[in-house]
Amino acid sequence: MTRLAVLLTRAGRLAALATLIFPATSLAEPAHGVAMFGEPALQQDFTALPYANPDAPQGGRIVTGEVGSFDSLNPHILKGTVPWMLRFLASESLMGRNYDEPFSLYGLLAETIDVAEDGSWVEFQLRPEATFSDGTPVTVEDVLWSYETLGTEGHPRYRGAWQKVEKAEAVGTRGVRFTFNVEDRELALIMGMRPILKKAQWDGVDFADSGLTTVPISSAPYVIDDFEPGRYVTLKKNPDYWGQDLGFNRGLNNLDEVRMEFFGDATALSEAFKGGLISTLRETNAERWATQYDFPRVQSGEVVKSEIPHQRPSGIAGLVMNTRNAPFDDWRVRDAMIQAFNFEFVNQVLNGGKLPRITSYFSNSELAMAMGPAEGRVEELLIPYQDDLLPGALEGYSLPESDGTERNRGNVRKALAQLQDAGWSVADDGALRNTEGEAFTVDILLQQGANEPQQVVDLYAAALRRLGISPTITVVDSAQFQERANAFDFDMAWYLKGLSLSPGNEQLLYWGSAAADQTGSWNWMGVKSPAIDGLVSTMLSSSSKEDYVAAVKALDRVLTTGRYVVPVWYNPVSYIAHDADLRYPDRLSVYGDWFTWQPDVWWQE
Repeated sequence: MTRLAVLLTRAGRLAALATLIFPATSLAEPAHGVAMFGEPALQQDFTALPYANPDAPQGGRIVTGEVGSFDSLNPHILKGTVPWMLRFLASESLMGRNYDEPFSLYGLLAETIDVAEDGSWVEFQLRPEATFSDGTPVTVEDVLWSYETLGTEGHPRYRGAWQKVEKAEAVGTRGVRFTFNVEDRELALIMGMRPILKKAQWDGVDFADSGLTTVPISSAPYVIDDFEPGRYVTLKKNPDYWGQDLGFNRGLNNLDEVRMEFFGDATALSEAFKGGLISTLRETNAERWATQYDFPRVQSGEVVKSEIPHQRPSGIAGLVMNTRNAPFDDWRVRDAMIQAFNFEFVNQVLNGGKLPRITSYFSNSELAMAMGPAEGRVEELLIPYQDDLLPGALEGYSLPESDGTERNRGNVRKALAQLQDAGWSVADDGALRNTEGEAFTVDILLQQGANEPQQVVDLYAAALRRLGISPTITVVDSAQFQERANAFDFDMAWYLKGLSLSPGNEQLLYWGSAAADQTGSWNWMGVKSPAIDGLVSTMLSSSSKEDYVAAVKALDRVLTTGRYVVPVWYNPVSYIAHDADLRYPDRLSVYGDWFTWQPDVWWQE
């Protein structure tokens, strides 16, 4: 017998089983959840997620605000700009995340999950009570159609995993099995997290070009009730939602209405909140949070300020350099651009010096690279790629520090030295030129209404001019920004990429070689690195958490020393100002304010 369930009954084999990646998913019967390492923390009869309040009052509404616009309601395709929360609130998947466990999923549309002992296939059994918002049942046919359509016509984020599926097939009346063509321990989890759409709705409809013409039908708790292109979208809770009594959902989806309002710039958004047009606002600037939230609604107690700590990675935020374009294909130039960014001065001017710098892609977590030389398993993983690595990956790397003055003389000298090594020097006219006499120019792409990026770039541009570089700052609306970003049409652009405590296949979409030429991928920097590709592969096939963590730490070193982004800061605390009658549980998950934590666990009193 090949099932792990049989092995689990043999006490003498337990030590060997401890190294397997899916010990909890191959029980004697298919399981209610899956863990990539160890076992799911919640038992089959759990009554609520640990950070949800199962006794939360039901009803009420929340009104959020965003800077920008939208021209599509389909978050599962590349074309168009979509209200970001629709991807999470207006669709539902086979499994759901517990944000207290980075590597665990629990049944949602799927009643059970079963995984091959070697991870070569995964099988789900649908809940018989699961229905779409129009009352029709969610079927195996809907699941298979959704996966194939998303994997071939959907957003690029869905396509990489689909290419690793050798076969997708129905098993009985409620089962679906995916068999994989590669060794990838994360695939069983990924297959549980795809949105399930209603096949019949899309008969005769161009899925990849649906835009505003078709409102996707899903089985989710919320349905799109009303919208005006570029202005607002209103979601209403489906009173007949099939899954409201599941333990996974108790304490979630408490509000009857979620409304998303859109504004031309951050100033208009802020004024709308002060005036009560919207009921919650996330503040990203530490100095404004400390000094500018004393308006009348705060003084009266109508608005309260909440600070939400988290333990997730910093991710990467700042100005990404497009290595497809010269001179950013030269790492010495990229290093000079980082040297020229006077973090201490900019942080003091904009944040009062309060926020810590992003020191690597996974800083603020156990996955972050250690300072100093690579050691132990991390070094072992890097050695095979040493010919592909840039200075600092093996011997140690840290971002430059300035003396905090505006002139930043020491780092400017280092930047000029790197530029000279790369063939650039200051000419008689004060311009930085290469050996052909061409001036160093750079086009920095920003989104209209993004005040903080604009302030950062204004300060940075002044420093670049002192080096003899001629920056052009191009500000476009949200639709144009997304279109140009999808086509990698920029020299530098404002880049934000949040990273989780369980990185996996999505890393290939962010910075894998294949994604560098894939329109719409997040590999904005255009990196093609055998080391990155190889370390992600090692990470995905790791048989223990220790090896997995070492692979991520090694990956972090390669990304950081690649010098692809001029990093700014992160905040280990989220700042949320909100109406006093909007509440959330005292118990927070390790992710804190993540994705749709607001409004997922919030309620109105």
